[in-house]
Amino acid sequence: MKQHIALISLLVDDYDKAIAYYTQKLSFELVEDTVMSETKRWVVVAPKGGNSCNLLLAKAANPAQVSHIGNQTGGRVFLFLHTDDFWRDYRQMQEHGIQFIENPREEVYGTVVVFKDIYGNLWDFVEPK
Repeated sequence: MKQHIALISLLVDDYDKAIAYYTQKLSFELVEDTVMSETKRWVVVAPKGGNSCNLLLAKAANPAQVSHIGNQTGGRVFLFLHTDDFWRDYRQMQEHGIQFIENPREEVYGTVVVFKDIYGNLWDFVEPK
């Protein structure tokens, strides 16, 4: 049996605002943007050069979902973005105004820094050893 996680749903408040952030600030690719109804779209973004799990940008549809935008994991790091060149991409992210909540550090598993996305979700940005 061969399985993999294809998508992770990320709650957002506005499709176009989220697409702009992930494609312009984080340099992700827009994989799909399909209108499903007057209020729902199927929006998928992915890191460039990757062939792994993608993000489904899911617009919050009710007050309970809205209350979880940016806090889907109770304040813990939610997503892990790997790179093949930490310093190149870190500098580019700085230039694009990404909000880092700490300084880069060396760990046994690689070079890492935590950043917040547009909604406050915490990400580990890692170049694995």
